[in-house]
Amino acid sequence: MGFLHLFIVNKSGGLILHRSLSSAAPQIGTNEWLRIGSTFHSLHAIAAEASPVKLPNNKNSNGAQDGIEQIEGGGVILKCLQTRTGIKFVITAEPGTSDLDTVLREIYVLYSDCALKDPFYELEMPIRCELFTNSVDSLMKRVVAGEVMMR
Repeated sequence: MGFLHLFIVNKSGGLILHRSLSSAAPQIGTNEWLRIGSTFHSLHAIAAEASPVKLPNNKNSNGAQDGIEQIEGGGVILKCLQTRTGIKFVITAEPGTSDLDTVLREIYVLYSDCALKDPFYELEMPIRCELFTNSVDSLMKRVVAGEVMMR
């Protein structure tokens, strides 16, 4: 059991970050990642509109627009955290992996603390912040070591 990939999609559907989180993750090319990011963004929007059950004000528990929160397949779990600003943090993991919500929230905190405070980072643009990348790597090492617990 473990985490496979992380990708972050901006509110326009553009992929702003993709990375493998373990050596067990399938190798995916950049063009495929761009397609995955934009396709997920579209499916997320369609799911929000097609949902037979509407949440109050069409908002989820995070205050973001309603849409896909989790997809479980035969060999993978995809978990999404959409922020109030429309950025989607998506993580894929092997079935049975715990703490998906906690890890996504921690990654969101790292994004806020590292990328958004970088004076050279522009919103909606690809994340090229070494501090963010190193912080995500450190978080994943702590998760594997069991140091990150559910809140």
